[in-house]
Amino acid sequence: MSRPPLPPFTLETAMQKIRLAEDGWNSRDPVKVALAYTPNCVWRNRAEFIRGRVDIETFLKRKWTRELDYRLIKELWAFTENRIAVRFAYEFRDDSNQWHRAYGNENWEFNEDGLMQRRIASINEHVIDEKDRLFHWPLGRRPDDHPGLSDFDI
Repeated sequence: MSRPPLPPFTLETAMQKIRLAEDGWNSRDPVKVALAYTPNCVWRNRAEFIRGRVDIETFLKRKWTRELDYRLIKELWAFTENRIAVRFAYEFRDDSNQWHRAYGNENWEFNEDGLMQRRIASINEHVIDEKDRLFHWPLGRRPDDHPGLSDFDI
């Protein structure tokens, strides 16, 4: 299975890969998102260590059950031949209607087929008031004209 764009990355293809990842995560479809990773992909997500697509699906189902109205923006930080570093922020509300914003960095490593084989994520989050939300679009893909992270200076 191939998942273009493929390494080695250029600025253009790295940005495409990031947007495709953002779109996938904003779909909140664990099965669809897990297909972007190798069957034996290794993750570190905060202090949790995850191995393989089955565990990725389980993790994402749990995540999006808890993180309601999830909206994510990713932005390029750096790239090399088969690696991309991104910064990101996302907003969600919990089941008590308390809003949160999370910030983080991810380091991605891809195989020759364009599947992610390693994902290292460092994430911090804090409580926000609903009036302080920044990410306002209907659930799903972020519209092309919606501001990105640099536009918010976050």
